[in-house]
Amino acid sequence: MVKIDTTPACQTVITTFECSPGTCADLMDKLQGAYRDFISQQPGFIAAGLHVNDAQTRIANYSQWTKREDFQAMLRSEEMRARNREIAGLATSFEPVMYEVAGVF
Repeated sequence: MVKIDTTPACQTVITTFECSPGTCADLMDKLQGAYRDFISQQPGFIAAGLHVNDAQTRIANYSQWTKREDFQAMLRSEEMRARNREIAGLATSFEPVMYEVAGVF
């Protein structure tokens, strides 16, 4: 389960995906499959959450990793590179960004 905390116990990655209402469900299926079948099994993975807006034009992904290198290794794997090519075909754009939690209220 995702736990948002200001202690530097993990690396936080927030990825935003832009899509159309016509591709949102397919994109969500691909993302859920990637987490279920591959990403959640990778070293350093802690937890993740997927969020979709009401208009079904954006998906936000909040994930936590033990360290930056674990996330980067997952992204560089042949499996994830192939999955990202499929994801890119359904999304207008997507961008993973690493963050440090600065406050929790």
